[in-house]
Amino acid sequence: MSARARAAAFFDLDKTVIAKSSTLAFSRPFYKGGLVNRRAVLKSSFAQFVYLLQGADEDSMDRMRDYLKTLCAGWPVETVNAIVAETLHELIDPMVYAEAVALFDEHHAAGRDVVLVSSSGEEVVGPIGEMLGVDHVIATRMVVEDGRYTGEIAFYAYGENKAVAIREMAEDRGYDLAQCWAYSDSFTDRPMLEAVGNPVAVNPDKALRRYAAEQGWRLREFRRPVRVRSRIPSLPQPPGPPVAYAGAAMAVGAVGLAWWAGRRR
Repeated sequence: MSARARAAAFFDLDKTVIAKSSTLAFSRPFYKGGLVNRRAVLKSSFAQFVYLLQGADEDSMDRMRDYLKTLCAGWPVETVNAIVAETLHELIDPMVYAEAVALFDEHHAAGRDVVLVSSSGEEVVGPIGEMLGVDHVIATRMVVEDGRYTGEIAFYAYGENKAVAIREMAEDRGYDLAQCWAYSDSFTDRPMLEAVGNPVAVNPDKALRRYAAEQGWRLREFRRPVRVRSRIPSLPQPPGPPVAYAGAAMAVGAVGLAWWAGRRR
C-alpha cells in the first residue's frame, strides 16, 4: 500500500503470522554457518516445543535478551544476512498462516499499510516482510561496529517498546491510531494492542484470552499454515544475500530461547 495511507494494521510475527518462532527456525542454518554449536541446536529444538506449548513470558524474554548480548558479540553482520537470505524461503514459507495472508490483502484493499512488529531482529523480520509484501517492519536492532555486532542492543522491540515504536511510526506517517488495527497472540503485547482502536487477539495465550474477553476485543484463530507461493504466485524467486540489513542478530534468539529452555529443565 503505502503512498500515504491514513491507517495501518500492525501484526506480531511469531504465532500470529507464522506458526512457529522465527528466531528458533534459524538455529540449524546458523550451526551450518559456524555461528553456534551442535548443543545449542539440540536445545533450540526443545525450546521450539516449549514455545509452541506455552509461549515466552516476560522473564524468559528478559533472560534471552541478556544472554543474547554476549552470544552474538563479534558475529559478522554479512554472515548473518547471507544465512537468512539463503534459507528464508525454505524455513519460513511453509509456516505462514493463510488467514494472516488473507488479512494482509484485506487491509491493503481497504487502503491501510501492513506492518510487522517483532522482537526478532531486522535481519530476519525485514526479509520476511519483503517475502510477504508488507509495507514496513518494526524489529529489534543491535549496535554494529566495523561490520560486527558489539553485543549491545540499540532497540529491543518488546512489550511497551512495541507500542512506543508504533506511536512514533503513526506520528511520522500520519496514521490515525484510532483507525488502526493490531494483531497478537501474547499478553506481553498488550501495550501494542491497546495502542490502536481495533485490537485483535490471535491464537491468544491464556492471559491474553482472558483479558481480551474482559475488554470485548475481537478474537481470531489461525490454523492453516500454507506455503506463501500457493497464495501469492507472483512472488519473486528467493533473493541472493542482502547488502545491508543493519540491525539485530536477534535471529540468534534461537539460541537465546534455547538457553532459556535449558534453564527451565
